[in-house]
Amino acid sequence: MLQFAGFELDIERVELRPANGEVIRLRPKTFALLHLFATNANRLLSKQELMTAVWPNVHVGDDSLFQCIREIRTALGDKDRQIVKSVSGRGYLFDADVVVVNRSPADSPPHTTPEAEAAALSDEDVPAPVLQPPPLAPKEDGSAAAGAISRPRRRLIAAVVAVVAIGVTLTATLFIQRASTPETRTIAVQPFEIKTSDPAAAAMASTVSDRLTDGLSKISNVRVLAPEAQPVVANVAAPPSAKADLVVRGELQREDGNWQLQARLIDSRTGQVQWAGGIRVPVDTISERLQQSRLTAGIGAPLALRINALTQRAMPPESKIIAEQAAAFLNQTNRERFKVAQELLEKSHAAAPNDVEISAALSAHLMRGVAMVWYPPSELEGIEKRARDLLRDAVKTEPSYIPVLQAYCRLLQNTNQFAETLVACENALRFDPWDGLVMFQIGMAQLRLGRYQDALATFERADAADTPEVSRWTWLLGAGLTLVLMERYDDALTWLHRSRAITPATGRTDFMIATCYQAMGRHEEARVAVATGLRLRPGTTGETVGLPPKNESPRFLADSAKVRELLVAAGLPPK
Repeated sequence: MLQFAGFELDIERVELRPANGEVIRLRPKTFALLHLFATNANRLLSKQELMTAVWPNVHVGDDSLFQCIREIRTALGDKDRQIVKSVSGRGYLFDADVVVVNRSPADSPPHTTPEAEAAALSDEDVPAPVLQPPPLAPKEDGSAAAGAISRPRRRLIAAVVAVVAIGVTLTATLFIQRASTPETRTIAVQPFEIKTSDPAAAAMASTVSDRLTDGLSKISNVRVLAPEAQPVVANVAAPPSAKADLVVRGELQREDGNWQLQARLIDSRTGQVQWAGGIRVPVDTISERLQQSRLTAGIGAPLALRINALTQRAMPPESKIIAEQAAAFLNQTNRERFKVAQELLEKSHAAAPNDVEISAALSAHLMRGVAMVWYPPSELEGIEKRARDLLRDAVKTEPSYIPVLQAYCRLLQNTNQFAETLVACENALRFDPWDGLVMFQIGMAQLRLGRYQDALATFERADAADTPEVSRWTWLLGAGLTLVLMERYDDALTWLHRSRAITPATGRTDFMIATCYQAMGRHEEARVAVATGLRLRPGTTGETVGLPPKNESPRFLADSAKVRELLVAAGLPPK
């Protein structure tokens, strides 16, 4: 439990109680937001951070956030806004001292089944991932503090993980592990409703609808019925096809210099919304072709994930929450946050060792650490073996589940099995043709096989889709690395700076930027970039800066040697 300002926030019972002990009922989204505030007390949170955490992968308007904040202030009696403070133009700050209190066994809540818990929630109020481990305190330079996590934070993480682990264990017992063949679903894509007077909207809606239909038709177990009419202008949607299992409906509008597309996936038999999401794409800063591509992928990728989940055996919802929370540490990542995410996954896996979602997430996390060179060399063999073992059973159980396919694709590429990577990743794209994470793995395999033009085209294809957001920095780095090896340094810098702006803690991006500067005669800037890379990846030398050379092509090895020479000239220790 968390105590603050005379209240108790009971994570296990999902309750807010004042000093008199009477429960204050909160909607799940409001509780999720209050929990996020309490675990980030005295830290300024931007509006975007709050909306991304509470409504992951779903575009909602500002009113949804404002409503939750109003409900929190009412519940806390915060009429003067002294607890939940608005910081003009920057976000919100929860100004209260928060204390973690361990629950005694006698206080444990009565047992409830997962079905009962799910029945208590409406379709629109499924809790967002509220299990956000508290962030490390920022240094003055904006980076996370190094060293061990404080004891109160360790207690909080342990308490949250324990609660989740109980839920995972209970829910996982409801499912029988079995190999599955994904069911085939028929989907009708209806014309998008146009909710703007912009004359270009009809053409944009028609193009995106066609592209979405084409992309969904590439999914192995999906049969798509194309739109039967022109885009809908009135507020009346076309009737769903009687032959379709699922119907896609959406609305397109242009507002504040952006295209905004909202869409829903509806069960044609029950009318129940199976998925809802949205994407906003700028009009003036990117080409019309890129607008079309990103609007399509912004809807298509999460739609593919949802369709994939519907055709697999049911996954425990707690597992998805844990995997999403661990993935949330990728942007702005550093070693300390990486360790917290691993701690979360390890404890969840220990509680539910047969959980496919957790096994895939942990395997991917381990291989991410290998790629980032965040494990000692002496541990690499054991780490790779463990990642492979985690995936072995997951692949047998759910061979067509997208998170499993993504993790397997990453494992093969990171262990230098490039030919196998290309086959496995193409298989993954059969279930989500907009998956930029998988395209990145394909591009890296092509690059290390010496196929530079193919690799660059793959990274550009990933950038055109721009999904998933959490992996956006990867294909930007991949394109930059490819252009460095092609000695196109000006072009490389554009991609590398974009990548570093998203995730500045890898170090590898800084080394590539330093390579460009050194080759271009900008030696002082190259030395600064090398110093930054060494601060992020201490101990890196000319011998260790590259990727493992096993199975790499002679062309890639020769060009990588040139990169090392440039870096050593810019100040990287040779050995």
